[in-house]
Amino acid sequence: MRPEQWDIFKRAARLEKLDKVPMAMIVDSPWIPGHLGVKHMDFYLDPEVWFQSHLKIHQEFPDVIWVPGWWMEYGMAAEPSALGSKIKFWTDNTPSEYHTLFHIEDIDKFPEYEVENDAFMAMTLHRIRMQKQRVFDAGYIMPFVTSRGPMCTAGFVRGTTDLMIDLVEKPEWAHKLLDLSTRLIIDWLKAQHKAIGNCVEGIFILDDIVGFVNEDHYMEFCHPYLKRICDAFPKDWVKLYHNDAEVQACLDHLPDVGFNVLNWGKQTDYAEVKDRVGDRMCLMGNVNPLEVGVRGTPEEVREATLDVLEKSAGEGVILSVGGGTSPGMPKRNIEAMLAALAEFNGGRSKA
Repeated sequence: MRPEQWDIFKRAARLEKLDKVPMAMIVDSPWIPGHLGVKHMDFYLDPEVWFQSHLKIHQEFPDVIWVPGWWMEYGMAAEPSALGSKIKFWTDNTPSEYHTLFHIEDIDKFPEYEVENDAFMAMTLHRIRMQKQRVFDAGYIMPFVTSRGPMCTAGFVRGTTDLMIDLVEKPEWAHKLLDLSTRLIIDWLKAQHKAIGNCVEGIFILDDIVGFVNEDHYMEFCHPYLKRICDAFPKDWVKLYHNDAEVQACLDHLPDVGFNVLNWGKQTDYAEVKDRVGDRMCLMGNVNPLEVGVRGTPEEVREATLDVLEKSAGEGVILSVGGGTSPGMPKRNIEAMLAALAEFNGGRSKA
């Protein structure tokens, strides 16, 4: 994103009053290659394809704040790969992860991780150092460092189903795995900060697996680890949390973690989320990303966008879809969101 866009995002995150509601979209390899007609393998492994792909979407949609902006990633491979998960790559799809911790007690036998040298973390950091000056020279910044959260990382390493069983049957071992994942994530975010430099002023945590547990399990197995991550970084940084699974169990507690921006899914209506946390967090959402964003007509997108904006009353909101930008979301529907936003902002300025 451009520096002035980051300033707008920061102000929105701090619940400052803005003249216009901004629009931001989480975008990475599930959407970019398909939108631009490039192969996933080229996007991941050809530095020129990666750079030109990001440059094109920034130029094609200059009024959208792309989050996290110039994301150096291998799908969701980096975090689990450093803990031994098997990663499979595909020509026309994002990588998939296969768990390798078949017995959770084997966590005690894991070698100590090294984020600067392990698996796709090492490759990601190297690519950041290679490309960052070119990004800066083009007039953009990389303000976020990003990671999957503890439950997501642990689920990739252990297998999500087995992890859910462990929470009940082997809670002490589940805590060991989550503690390890949390330490890894904090060190991973700090390593990215070191590689990118001083333009970093935010962390972006993605953890949908939090949405698979009830409130009691959230408070025991999720909340303290997420809080450790937020507490490891400056209080004035933007702290964005993405979870487009169910958020009912965690919703009331997320502001106490330290997050100040929430991107959530289609399951919970904007009005309910605003009622429960809207005075404590900036809400980034939540136009239905698939049924509307990908499959809907521009008119349906317009109606869904205005519905979100009207429920927000234009305060404490960053317009987005309910989650990341889904594969196949067409240009016309992004433009329809922008047009509806301009309509809403225009109405506010006349009021």
